Amino acid sequence: MHKTPQVNEVNEFIEIASDFEDPLEVIREALSNSYDAGATQVDIKIEQDAEGRNTLIIKDDGHGMDEDDLSSFFDLGNSNKDDAIGYKGHGTKIYYKSDKIRVETVTDGTRIESVMDQPWAKLNDRELPTYSIEETESDEPSRTRIEVHGFRAGQGFDPRKLTYNKIEHYIKWKTIGGSTAWHFGDDFHEMDINVELSPTIDDTQDQIETDNRLQFPPENRDPEGEFVAEEMCKHYPPRELTVTLDDSRELTIEVVGMVGGKEARNKLPTYGKHSAQFGIWLAKDHIKVERYNDAIGADNEFFHFFFIANCQDLELSANREKIRNKSGDVYQSITDELNRYMTKVCQDSWYRNYIERRKLENKQRSIQSQGSSLEERLQHTKDQGGLSPSNPAEVIAALERYSANGSPETLEIADFRLDEEVNAIVDTDEGYKNAALQVKLSDFFENETPLTHIDRFICWKLGDLDALTKIERSSYLGKPIRFDFSNNEVTYGDENKKTIPVLELADKV
Repeated sequence: MHKTPQVNEVNEFIEIASDFEDPLEVIREALSNSYDAGATQVDIKIEQDAEGRNTLIIKDDGHGMDEDDLSSFFDLGNSNKDDAIGYKGHGTKIYYKSDKIRVETVTDGTRIESVMDQPWAKLNDRELPTYSIEETESDEPSRTRIEVHGFRAGQGFDPRKLTYNKIEHYIKWKTIGGSTAWHFGDDFHEMDINVELSPTIDDTQDQIETDNRLQFPPENRDPEGEFVAEEMCKHYPPRELTVTLDDSRELTIEVVGMVGGKEARNKLPTYGKHSAQFGIWLAKDHIKVERYNDAIGADNEFFHFFFIANCQDLELSANREKIRNKSGDVYQSITDELNRYMTKVCQDSWYRNYIERRKLENKQRSIQSQGSSLEERLQHTKDQGGLSPSNPAEVIAALERYSANGSPETLEIADFRLDEEVNAIVDTDEGYKNAALQVKLSDFFENETPLTHIDRFICWKLGDLDALTKIERSSYLGKPIRFDFSNNEVTYGDENKKTIPVLELADKV
Protein backbone atom coordinates (compact mmCIF):
# COMPACT_ATOMS: atom_id res chain seq x y z
CA MET A 1 0.00 0.00 0.00
CA HIS A 2 1.21 3.50 -0.82
CA LYS A 3 0.03 6.74 0.74
CA THR A 4 0.56 10.31 -0.43
CA PRO A 5 1.82 12.83 2.16
CA GLN A 6 -0.74 15.46 2.95
CA VAL A 7 -0.22 19.23 3.35
CA ASN A 8 -2.22 21.21 5.88
CA GLU A 9 -3.05 24.13 3.61
CA VAL A 10 -4.21 26.49 6.36
CA ASN A 11 -1.09 25.92 8.43
CA GLU A 12 1.07 26.42 5.34
CA PHE A 13 -0.50 29.80 4.60
CA ILE A 14 -0.14 30.90 8.23
CA GLU A 15 3.46 29.70 8.38
CA ILE A 16 4.51 31.53 5.22
CA ALA A 17 2.73 34.76 6.18
CA SER A 18 4.25 34.61 9.66
CA ASP A 19 7.76 34.26 8.21
CA PHE A 20 7.54 37.94 7.28
CA GLU A 21 8.26 39.57 10.63
CA ASP A 22 9.23 43.09 9.58
CA PRO A 23 6.06 44.90 8.48
CA LEU A 24 8.11 46.97 6.04
CA GLU A 25 8.53 43.76 4.04
CA VAL A 26 5.09 44.52 2.60
CA ILE A 27 6.75 47.45 0.80
CA ARG A 28 9.57 45.23 -0.41
CA GLU A 29 7.12 42.70 -1.85
CA ALA A 30 5.00 45.41 -3.47
CA LEU A 31 8.03 46.92 -5.21
CA SER A 32 9.27 43.50 -6.38
CA ASN A 33 5.86 42.63 -7.84
CA SER A 34 5.59 45.98 -9.62
CA TYR A 35 9.08 45.60 -11.05
CA ASP A 36 8.29 42.06 -12.23
CA ALA A 37 5.20 43.51 -13.95
CA GLY A 38 7.39 45.88 -15.95
CA ALA A 39 6.15 48.97 -14.10
CA THR A 40 7.92 52.27 -14.61
CA GLN A 41 5.96 53.99 -11.85
CA VAL A 42 4.77 52.64 -8.51
CA ASP A 43 2.91 54.62 -5.86
CA ILE A 44 2.50 53.38 -2.29
CA LYS A 45 0.26 55.07 0.22
CA ILE A 46 -0.06 54.11 3.88
CA GLU A 47 -3.11 55.51 5.63
CA GLN A 48 -4.09 55.27 9.27
CA ASP A 49 -7.54 56.05 10.62
CA ALA A 50 -8.40 57.54 14.01
CA GLU A 51 -8.57 54.07 15.57
CA GLY A 52 -5.10 53.14 14.33
CA ARG A 53 -6.16 50.75 11.54
CA ASN A 54 -3.76 50.75 8.60
CA THR A 55 -4.60 50.65 4.92
CA LEU A 56 -1.94 50.12 2.25
CA ILE A 57 -2.64 51.18 -1.32
CA ILE A 58 -0.19 50.07 -4.01
CA LYS A 59 -0.59 51.30 -7.61
CA ASP A 60 1.63 50.66 -10.62
CA ASP A 61 1.57 51.01 -14.39
CA GLY A 62 2.80 47.48 -15.09
CA HIS A 63 1.25 45.02 -17.52
CA GLY A 64 -1.52 44.06 -15.09
CA MET A 65 -2.86 40.60 -14.28
CA ASP A 66 -5.15 38.21 -16.06
CA GLU A 67 -7.13 35.55 -14.19
CA ASP A 68 -4.18 33.13 -14.13
CA ASP A 69 -1.92 35.83 -12.76
CA LEU A 70 -4.52 36.65 -10.12
CA SER A 71 -4.61 33.01 -9.08
CA SER A 72 -0.83 33.07 -8.72
CA PHE A 73 -1.17 36.24 -6.62
CA PHE A 74 -3.50 34.55 -4.12
CA ASP A 75 -2.20 30.97 -4.37
CA LEU A 76 0.82 29.51 -2.62
CA GLY A 77 3.62 27.93 -4.65
CA ASN A 78 1.70 28.50 -7.87
CA SER A 79 3.63 31.42 -9.34
CA ASN A 80 3.99 31.60 -13.11
CA LYS A 81 7.02 33.93 -12.88
CA ASP A 82 9.93 31.48 -13.18
CA ASP A 83 12.60 34.14 -13.75
CA ALA A 84 11.12 36.89 -11.58
CA ILE A 85 11.95 38.08 -8.09
CA GLY A 86 8.82 36.56 -6.55
CA TYR A 87 8.96 33.29 -8.44
CA LYS A 88 7.78 31.17 -5.49
CA GLY A 89 4.67 33.22 -4.81
CA HIS A 90 5.52 33.50 -1.10
CA GLY A 91 5.90 37.26 -0.78
CA THR A 92 2.33 38.31 -1.47
CA LYS A 93 1.14 36.10 1.38
CA ILE A 94 2.20 38.87 3.76
CA TYR A 95 -0.99 40.62 2.55
CA TYR A 96 -3.02 37.85 4.20
CA LYS A 97 -2.26 39.40 7.60
CA SER A 98 -5.15 41.82 7.14
CA ASP A 99 -8.91 42.32 7.31
CA LYS A 100 -9.42 42.70 3.56
CA ILE A 101 -7.50 42.50 0.27
CA ARG A 102 -8.86 44.23 -2.81
CA VAL A 103 -7.19 43.94 -6.22
CA GLU A 104 -8.12 45.96 -9.28
CA THR A 105 -6.13 45.28 -12.43
CA VAL A 106 -6.35 46.02 -16.15
CA THR A 107 -4.62 44.05 -18.90
CA ASP A 108 -5.37 43.46 -22.62
CA GLY A 109 -8.70 45.31 -22.52
CA THR A 110 -10.00 43.44 -19.48
CA ARG A 111 -10.54 44.90 -16.01
CA ILE A 112 -10.63 42.45 -13.10
CA GLU A 113 -11.72 43.29 -9.58
CA SER A 114 -11.12 40.77 -6.81
CA VAL A 115 -11.88 40.92 -3.08
CA MET A 116 -10.81 38.63 -0.22
CA ASP A 117 -12.57 39.30 3.12
CA GLN A 118 -11.05 38.56 6.53
CA PRO A 119 -8.13 36.42 5.31
CA TRP A 120 -6.21 36.45 8.60
CA ALA A 121 -9.23 35.84 10.81
CA LYS A 122 -10.35 32.92 8.63
CA LEU A 123 -6.89 31.34 8.57
CA ASN A 124 -6.75 31.52 12.35
CA ASP A 125 -10.19 29.91 12.47
CA ARG A 126 -8.67 27.04 10.40
CA GLU A 127 -10.55 28.09 7.26
CA LEU A 128 -9.09 28.86 3.83
CA PRO A 129 -10.25 32.32 2.72
CA THR A 130 -11.86 32.75 -0.69
CA TYR A 131 -11.80 35.64 -3.13
CA SER A 132 -14.29 36.98 -5.66
CA ILE A 133 -13.53 37.74 -9.32
CA GLU A 134 -15.45 40.22 -11.44
CA GLU A 135 -14.40 40.89 -15.06
CA THR A 136 -15.44 43.79 -17.30
CA GLU A 137 -14.20 45.22 -20.57
CA SER A 138 -11.97 48.30 -20.35
CA ASP A 139 -10.11 50.59 -22.70
CA GLU A 140 -7.79 51.81 -19.93
CA PRO A 141 -4.04 51.28 -20.15
CA SER A 142 -2.68 48.34 -18.16
CA ARG A 143 -2.30 48.92 -14.44
CA THR A 144 -2.77 47.32 -11.01
CA ARG A 145 -4.11 48.68 -7.73
CA ILE A 146 -3.89 46.64 -4.51
CA GLU A 147 -5.56 47.70 -1.27
CA VAL A 148 -4.71 45.93 1.98
CA HIS A 149 -7.11 47.02 4.73
CA GLY A 150 -6.43 46.49 8.42
CA PHE A 151 -2.89 45.30 7.75
CA ARG A 152 -1.23 43.91 10.87
CA ALA A 153 2.40 42.91 11.23
CA GLY A 154 4.28 43.65 14.43
CA GLN A 155 4.69 47.22 15.63
CA GLY A 156 6.35 48.65 12.51
CA PHE A 157 3.36 50.78 11.52
CA ASP A 158 3.19 52.45 14.91
CA PRO A 159 3.14 56.18 14.08
CA ARG A 160 5.96 56.72 16.55
CA LYS A 161 8.21 54.33 14.64
CA LEU A 162 7.25 54.62 10.96
CA THR A 163 8.78 57.69 9.30
CA TYR A 164 9.64 58.87 5.81
CA ASN A 165 13.34 58.65 6.65
CA LYS A 166 13.02 55.05 7.86
CA ILE A 167 11.03 53.98 4.81
CA GLU A 168 13.39 55.66 2.34
CA HIS A 169 16.41 53.98 3.89
CA TYR A 170 14.57 50.64 3.92
CA ILE A 171 13.66 51.00 0.22
CA LYS A 172 17.24 51.79 -0.75
CA TRP A 173 18.87 49.16 1.45
CA LYS A 174 16.46 46.22 1.53
CA THR A 175 14.41 46.26 -1.68
CA ILE A 176 14.58 46.42 -5.48
CA GLY A 177 14.51 50.19 -4.92
CA GLY A 178 18.23 49.88 -4.13
CA SER A 179 19.13 47.63 -7.05
CA THR A 180 22.65 47.35 -8.45
CA ALA A 181 21.39 45.71 -11.68
CA TRP A 182 21.76 49.01 -13.55
CA HIS A 183 25.55 48.53 -13.42
CA PHE A 184 25.26 45.34 -15.48
CA GLY A 185 22.35 45.74 -17.89
CA ASP A 186 20.55 42.53 -16.88
CA ASP A 187 17.31 43.65 -18.53
CA PHE A 188 17.22 46.43 -15.96
CA HIS A 189 14.49 49.00 -16.38
CA GLU A 190 14.03 52.19 -14.44
CA MET A 191 11.13 52.47 -12.03
CA ASP A 192 10.11 55.64 -10.20
CA ILE A 193 8.89 55.10 -6.65
CA ASN A 194 6.61 57.39 -4.65
CA VAL A 195 5.58 56.73 -1.05
CA GLU A 196 3.04 58.82 0.83
CA LEU A 197 2.21 58.50 4.51
CA SER A 198 -0.90 59.66 6.28
CA PRO A 199 -0.17 62.89 8.22
CA THR A 200 -1.08 61.03 11.42
CA ILE A 201 1.96 58.82 10.78
CA ASP A 202 4.49 61.41 9.57
CA ASP A 203 3.78 64.97 8.49
CA THR A 204 7.39 66.08 8.05
CA GLN A 205 7.19 65.97 4.25
CA ASP A 206 4.68 65.35 1.47
CA GLN A 207 6.10 62.11 0.08
CA ILE A 208 9.20 60.14 -0.92
CA GLU A 209 10.27 60.39 -4.54
CA THR A 210 13.08 58.09 -5.59
CA ASP A 211 14.09 55.54 -8.23
CA ASN A 212 15.34 51.96 -8.16
CA ARG A 213 19.11 52.56 -8.29
CA LEU A 214 21.52 52.24 -5.39
CA GLN A 215 24.08 55.01 -5.89
CA PHE A 216 27.52 55.11 -4.30
CA PRO A 217 28.89 58.38 -2.88
CA PRO A 218 31.01 60.33 -5.41
CA GLU A 219 34.56 59.12 -5.87
CA ASN A 220 37.18 61.10 -3.98
CA ARG A 221 40.43 59.24 -4.40
CA ASP A 222 42.94 61.91 -3.34
CA PRO A 223 41.29 64.80 -1.50
CA GLU A 224 43.33 67.79 -0.46
CA GLY A 225 43.62 68.89 3.14
CA GLU A 226 45.09 67.92 6.48
CA PHE A 227 42.58 65.38 7.80
CA VAL A 228 40.77 64.01 4.76
CA ALA A 229 41.23 60.21 4.86
CA GLU A 230 37.66 59.77 6.11
CA GLU A 231 36.45 61.53 2.94
CA MET A 232 38.38 59.22 0.60
CA CYS A 233 36.34 56.96 -1.66
CA LYS A 234 37.08 54.70 -4.60
CA HIS A 235 34.58 52.83 -6.76
CA TYR A 236 35.44 49.34 -7.97
CA PRO A 237 33.68 48.99 -11.34
CA PRO A 238 31.18 46.22 -12.10
CA ARG A 239 32.73 42.85 -12.88
CA GLU A 240 31.27 39.52 -13.88
CA LEU A 241 33.03 36.56 -12.29
CA THR A 242 32.39 33.14 -13.80
CA VAL A 243 32.71 29.88 -11.87
CA THR A 244 32.37 26.36 -13.29
CA LEU A 245 30.97 23.70 -10.97
CA ASP A 246 31.99 20.05 -10.96
CA ASP A 247 28.87 19.18 -12.97
CA SER A 248 29.95 21.71 -15.66
CA ARG A 249 27.29 24.26 -14.71
CA GLU A 250 28.47 27.86 -14.87
CA LEU A 251 27.69 30.45 -12.22
CA THR A 252 27.88 34.17 -12.85
CA ILE A 253 28.68 36.48 -9.95
CA GLU A 254 28.15 40.20 -10.57
CA VAL A 255 30.28 42.30 -8.23
CA VAL A 256 30.40 46.05 -7.74
CA GLY A 257 31.47 48.09 -4.75
CA MET A 258 33.45 50.80 -3.06
CA VAL A 259 36.01 51.42 -0.35
CA GLY A 260 35.68 54.58 1.66
CA GLY A 261 36.26 56.47 4.88
CA LYS A 262 33.61 57.18 7.46
CA GLU A 263 32.46 60.46 5.91
CA ALA A 264 31.97 58.74 2.56
CA ARG A 265 30.19 55.72 4.06
CA ASN A 266 27.85 57.97 6.03
CA LYS A 267 26.35 59.10 2.72
CA LEU A 268 25.02 55.59 2.05
CA PRO A 269 21.31 55.08 2.90
CA THR A 270 21.89 52.25 5.37
CA TYR A 271 19.03 50.55 7.23
CA GLY A 272 19.66 49.11 10.69
CA LYS A 273 22.71 49.66 12.85
CA HIS A 274 24.93 51.74 10.58
CA SER A 275 28.27 50.17 11.53
CA ALA A 276 26.90 46.66 10.91
CA GLN A 277 25.96 47.31 7.28
CA PHE A 278 29.38 47.17 5.66
CA GLY A 279 31.51 44.43 4.19
CA ILE A 280 30.58 42.05 1.36
CA TRP A 281 26.87 41.51 0.70
CA LEU A 282 25.60 38.45 -1.14
CA ALA A 283 22.57 39.31 -3.23
CA LYS A 284 19.93 37.77 -5.43
CA ASP A 285 17.90 39.81 -7.92
CA HIS A 286 20.38 42.54 -6.93
CA ILE A 287 18.76 42.80 -3.51
CA LYS A 288 21.13 42.33 -0.58
CA VAL A 289 20.51 39.26 1.58
CA GLU A 290 23.45 38.36 3.87
CA ARG A 291 27.01 39.49 4.42
CA TYR A 292 30.03 37.30 3.78
CA ASN A 293 32.88 39.19 5.45
CA ASP A 294 35.29 36.27 5.60
CA ALA A 295 36.37 37.28 2.10
CA ILE A 296 37.96 40.44 3.50
CA GLY A 297 40.53 38.57 5.59
CA ALA A 298 41.65 38.96 9.17
CA ASP A 299 44.21 41.66 8.34
CA ASN A 300 41.56 44.12 7.10
CA GLU A 301 38.67 45.80 8.88
CA PHE A 302 35.34 45.08 7.19
CA PHE A 303 33.79 48.51 7.69
CA HIS A 304 35.98 50.14 5.01
CA PHE A 305 34.29 48.01 2.34
CA PHE A 306 30.87 48.02 0.74
CA PHE A 307 30.51 45.45 -2.04
CA ILE A 308 27.48 43.66 -3.48
CA ALA A 309 27.98 40.26 -5.10
CA ASN A 310 24.85 39.13 -6.96
CA CYS A 311 24.24 35.54 -8.07
CA GLN A 312 20.92 34.28 -9.36
CA ASP A 313 21.77 30.71 -8.37
CA LEU A 314 21.51 31.44 -4.64
CA GLU A 315 18.58 29.77 -2.87
CA LEU A 316 16.76 32.01 -0.36
CA SER A 317 14.39 31.40 2.54
CA ALA A 318 10.70 32.22 2.07
CA ASN A 319 11.10 35.72 3.54
CA ARG A 320 14.32 36.36 1.54
CA GLU A 321 16.25 37.17 4.73
CA LYS A 322 18.63 34.18 4.63
CA ILE A 323 20.57 32.07 2.15
CA ARG A 324 19.69 28.38 2.16
CA ASN A 325 21.98 25.37 1.68
CA LYS A 326 25.28 27.02 2.56
CA SER A 327 26.91 23.60 2.62
CA GLY A 328 26.21 23.10 -1.09
CA ASP A 329 28.65 23.51 -3.98
CA VAL A 330 26.95 26.66 -5.31
CA TYR A 331 27.50 28.65 -2.12
CA GLN A 332 31.00 27.27 -1.64
CA SER A 333 32.00 28.14 -5.20
CA ILE A 334 30.64 31.68 -4.85
CA THR A 335 32.49 32.35 -1.59
CA ASP A 336 35.75 30.83 -2.93
CA GLU A 337 35.63 33.16 -5.94
CA LEU A 338 34.85 36.16 -3.72
CA ASN A 339 37.85 35.29 -1.55
CA ARG A 340 40.07 35.56 -4.62
CA TYR A 341 38.43 38.76 -5.83
CA MET A 342 38.64 40.56 -2.48
CA THR A 343 42.27 39.51 -2.03
CA LYS A 344 43.05 41.56 -5.15
CA VAL A 345 41.04 44.51 -3.83
CA CYS A 346 42.96 44.43 -0.55
CA GLN A 347 46.24 44.41 -2.50
CA ASP A 348 45.23 47.47 -4.53
CA SER A 349 47.83 50.25 -4.12
CA TRP A 350 45.09 52.86 -3.61
CA TYR A 351 43.57 50.84 -0.76
CA ARG A 352 46.96 50.38 0.92
CA ASN A 353 47.61 54.12 0.59
CA TYR A 354 44.18 54.88 2.08
CA ILE A 355 44.88 52.67 5.09
CA GLU A 356 48.34 54.24 5.64
CA ARG A 357 46.88 57.73 5.30
CA ARG A 358 44.25 56.91 7.93
CA LYS A 359 46.95 55.71 10.34
CA LEU A 360 49.09 58.79 9.74
CA GLU A 361 46.17 61.15 10.25
CA ASN A 362 45.12 59.34 13.43
CA LYS A 363 48.64 59.83 14.79
CA GLN A 364 48.57 63.49 13.80
CA ARG A 365 45.21 63.92 15.51
CA SER A 366 46.61 62.29 18.63
CA ILE A 367 49.61 64.64 18.62
CA GLN A 368 47.36 67.68 18.17
CA SER A 369 44.99 66.48 20.87
CA GLN A 370 47.89 65.87 23.24
CA GLY A 371 49.26 69.34 22.51
CA SER A 372 45.88 70.97 23.14
CA SER A 373 45.50 69.04 26.38
CA LEU A 374 48.94 70.13 27.58
CA GLU A 375 48.18 73.75 26.73
CA GLU A 376 44.94 73.58 28.71
CA ARG A 377 46.74 71.99 31.66
CA LEU A 378 49.50 74.59 31.52
CA GLN A 379 47.00 77.44 31.48
CA HIS A 380 45.06 75.83 34.32
CA THR A 381 48.28 75.48 36.33
CA LYS A 382 49.15 79.13 35.72
CA ASP A 383 45.66 80.23 36.73
CA GLN A 384 45.94 78.18 39.92
CA GLY A 385 49.38 79.57 40.67
CA GLY A 386 51.08 76.19 40.43
CA LEU A 387 50.11 72.62 41.35
CA SER A 388 46.35 72.08 41.69
CA PRO A 389 45.42 68.39 41.96
CA SER A 390 42.10 67.29 40.51
CA ASN A 391 42.31 63.57 41.36
CA PRO A 392 43.84 61.29 44.03
CA ALA A 393 46.91 60.46 41.90
CA GLU A 394 47.86 64.13 41.80
CA VAL A 395 47.32 64.40 45.58
CA ILE A 396 49.77 61.51 46.00
CA ALA A 397 52.29 63.39 43.82
CA ALA A 398 51.83 66.46 46.02
CA LEU A 399 52.36 64.32 49.13
CA GLU A 400 55.61 62.94 47.68
CA ARG A 401 56.81 66.47 46.92
CA TYR A 402 55.91 67.53 50.46
CA SER A 403 57.80 64.59 51.98
CA ALA A 404 60.85 65.19 49.79
CA ASN A 405 61.14 68.86 50.70
CA GLY A 406 61.76 68.92 54.44
CA SER A 407 58.41 67.85 55.88
CA PRO A 408 58.46 67.54 59.69
CA GLU A 409 57.49 63.87 59.43
CA THR A 410 58.03 60.96 57.05
CA LEU A 411 54.94 60.15 54.97
CA GLU A 412 54.99 57.57 52.19
CA ILE A 413 52.10 55.82 50.47
CA ALA A 414 52.57 52.11 51.15
CA ASP A 415 49.34 50.98 49.49
CA PHE A 416 46.59 52.74 47.56
CA ARG A 417 43.28 51.41 46.27
CA LEU A 418 41.11 53.98 44.58
CA ASP A 419 37.76 52.24 45.05
CA GLU A 420 38.17 51.58 48.78
CA GLU A 421 36.53 53.95 51.27
CA VAL A 422 39.74 53.97 53.34
CA ASN A 423 41.88 54.10 50.24
CA ALA A 424 45.45 54.50 51.54
CA ILE A 425 47.90 52.94 53.96
CA VAL A 426 50.63 55.41 54.89
CA ASP A 427 54.10 54.60 56.25
CA THR A 428 54.82 57.17 58.97
CA ASP A 429 57.35 57.67 61.76
CA GLU A 430 54.82 55.91 64.01
CA GLY A 431 54.33 52.97 61.69
CA TYR A 432 51.61 52.16 59.19
CA LYS A 433 48.43 54.24 59.40
CA ASN A 434 45.08 53.97 57.62
CA ALA A 435 44.32 57.11 55.67
CA ALA A 436 41.51 58.59 53.63
CA LEU A 437 43.10 60.49 50.77
CA GLN A 438 40.90 62.97 48.88
CA VAL A 439 41.31 66.05 46.74
CA LYS A 440 38.96 67.86 49.15
CA LEU A 441 38.22 66.83 52.72
CA SER A 442 34.54 67.76 52.25
CA ASP A 443 34.25 65.17 49.47
CA PHE A 444 34.84 62.34 51.93
CA PHE A 445 31.82 63.24 54.07
CA GLU A 446 29.38 63.37 51.16
CA ASN A 447 29.06 59.56 51.17
CA GLU A 448 28.67 59.23 54.95
CA THR A 449 31.64 56.88 55.20
CA PRO A 450 32.29 55.52 58.74
CA LEU A 451 35.35 56.94 60.54
CA THR A 452 36.04 53.84 62.64
CA HIS A 453 39.19 52.69 60.82
CA ILE A 454 40.59 56.04 59.73
CA ASP A 455 43.79 57.20 61.45
CA ARG A 456 44.27 60.38 59.41
CA PHE A 457 43.00 62.45 56.51
CA ILE A 458 45.20 63.60 53.65
CA CYS A 459 43.78 66.19 51.24
CA TRP A 460 44.81 68.97 48.92
CA LYS A 461 42.29 71.41 50.36
CA LEU A 462 39.59 71.32 53.01
CA GLY A 463 37.00 72.06 50.35
CA ASP A 464 33.49 73.29 51.14
CA LEU A 465 33.80 74.71 54.64
CA ASP A 466 30.09 75.60 54.79
CA ALA A 467 29.17 71.96 54.14
CA LEU A 468 31.54 70.81 56.88
CA THR A 469 30.10 73.37 59.30
CA LYS A 470 26.59 72.17 58.50
CA ILE A 471 27.60 68.58 59.28
CA GLU A 472 29.17 69.79 62.53
CA ARG A 473 25.91 71.41 63.60
CA SER A 474 23.73 68.41 62.87
CA SER A 475 26.03 65.46 63.78
CA TYR A 476 27.65 62.77 61.60
CA LEU A 477 26.23 59.26 61.55
CA GLY A 478 24.37 60.09 64.79
CA LYS A 479 27.42 61.26 66.73
CA PRO A 480 28.92 64.69 67.43
CA ILE A 481 31.72 65.83 65.15
CA ARG A 482 33.96 68.90 65.27
CA PHE A 483 36.23 70.28 62.55
CA ASP A 484 39.11 72.17 64.14
CA PHE A 485 40.61 73.98 61.15
CA SER A 486 43.14 75.89 63.25
CA ASN A 487 44.68 72.69 64.65
CA ASN A 488 44.05 70.59 61.51
CA GLU A 489 42.08 67.82 63.16
CA VAL A 490 38.66 66.22 63.31
CA THR A 491 37.16 65.12 66.60
CA TYR A 492 34.42 62.51 66.47
CA GLY A 493 32.25 60.77 69.05
CA ASP A 494 30.80 61.58 72.48
CA GLU A 495 32.25 59.54 75.40
CA ASN A 496 35.13 57.83 73.56
CA LYS A 497 36.15 60.68 71.34
CA LYS A 498 38.45 60.01 68.42
CA THR A 499 40.80 62.66 67.09
CA ILE A 500 41.90 62.31 63.45
CA PRO A 501 44.73 64.53 62.15
CA VAL A 502 44.16 66.33 58.84
CA LEU A 503 47.06 67.03 56.49
CA GLU A 504 46.13 69.82 54.07
CA LEU A 505 48.83 69.96 51.42
CA ALA A 506 47.84 73.13 49.54
CA ASP A 507 49.67 75.51 51.88
CA LYS A 508 52.65 73.20 52.35
CA VAL A 509 53.74 72.44 48.77
